[in-house]
Formats: sequence, structure tokens, C-alpha cells
Amino acid sequence: MSPKPPRILVVDDDPELRSLLQRFLGEHGFKVRTASGGKEMNRELAREPVDLLVLDLMMPDEDGLAITRRLRADGEAIPILMLTARGDPIDRVLGLEMGCDDYLAKPFLPRELVARASAILRRSTPPGVSAEETINFGPYSLDVSGHRLSRDGEQIILSSREFALLAALAQSQGRTLSRAMLVERAIGRDAEVTDRAIDVAIARLRKTIGDDPSEPRWIRTVWGTGYMLATGGK
Repeated sequence: MSPKPPRILVVDDDPELRSLLQRFLGEHGFKVRTASGGKEMNRELAREPVDLLVLDLMMPDEDGLAITRRLRADGEAIPILMLTARGDPIDRVLGLEMGCDDYLAKPFLPRELVARASAILRRSTPPGVSAEETINFGPYSLDVSGHRLSRDGEQIILSSREFALLAALAQSQGRTLSRAMLVERAIGRDAEVTDRAIDVAIARLRKTIGDDPSEPRWIRTVWGTGYMLATGGK
């Protein structure tokens, strides 16, 4: 039986761009649906779940950042690739802080979108981590095959980037990973990710799992080097 094609929902208020992306992504093996904005996106997600959301930043009524904030507040962990015409790094940082997984500035080559989408989907099972592995640390249990994190039996919703970062740290529990190593193991060595973006993602991950950012117990900063997942009991 052949594997099911990854499902992508493109949300953009430009009908020509929606049509172009649907055709191009479809030609590269993705099952693609489209929506013109947040309300139509809600209906599409209720009808059938997706594996990736390609979301335009600048839209009337509800923009991409507002949609990302709403989805993450509702506990929705769908990976999000944000499209934007803006080149301001502040927008990129804001998007990452709110929970989007990657950013692509317009205009872009359609092949780059395919590469970014494929990279995000690959992060669902980070390299070097067995798909059958369950990693425990303190009160937490990370189920790699089920893409689930629980604390004392209660599930914690993670975005795909948060999951990939935590799995990479857990696989090297007790050892320091540099930011460059985290990019390679959790995101992909060819990704254009700054140290600042990794710091933002780690800060968000700490907040998501309930690890006090001002005095983290589990995801520790090793100053001048990178980050480490601590060992130990509750």
C-alpha cells in the first residue's frame, strides 16, 4: 500500500496565488486544499485535518499572526509555514514566538516552498530518534511515534518545531547541544535559522511545557554554548 500524500491547506486572500500553489504543490505529491481566509480555513479544518498549514501573513479581517495565535491558544499543533511580503526581522520573530514553524518571504520560487514544506513535515520524526522510542525525563514522557508529550499522564500540545527541538534535546539528555547542532538535528542543516530564532523557539518550548523561563529546571542554558535537557527525578 502506498503512503498517503501529505495534506496541505493554503490560506491566502489572493486567488491567483492559491491556484498556483495548489497546482504546483499538487504536482510534487501533496494533497492540497485552499482557503481565502480564517473563516474558510476553520471550515476546511473541521471537514478534514491537515499535516501543514501554509498561511499568508497579510490578509484582511484576520491576519496570519492572529490566526496563528488563535490556533495555538486553542491547543492546535498543526505545523505552520508563514508567507509574507514583509522583510522586517521583527515579523519573523513575532511569528516564531506565536508558534509558526517557518517563514518564507514573497516573492519566492515555488521550489523553495516545496523544500520548506518537506523540511517541516520531516521534522515530525527528527533524525537520530527512533520512531518507536519513548523518552522519559522527570515527570515528562515523550512518545516519539505518537508525537505526544505528557506530564504526569496529562498531554501537553507541542508544535512540530517544539516537538523536534525537545526530541533532539531528549536524545542527548544530559549533554549540551550547540545552537548549530539543534538546527541540524531538529530543523535541517540547510535551513536558514538564526541563533535568535533558536533562542525564541526554546523560550516558547519552556513556556509550553511549564518549565519556568526565569529559572528553568529541565531545558537549561549552557552559556556561550547552547542548551541541555537535564536529567533527574521529579
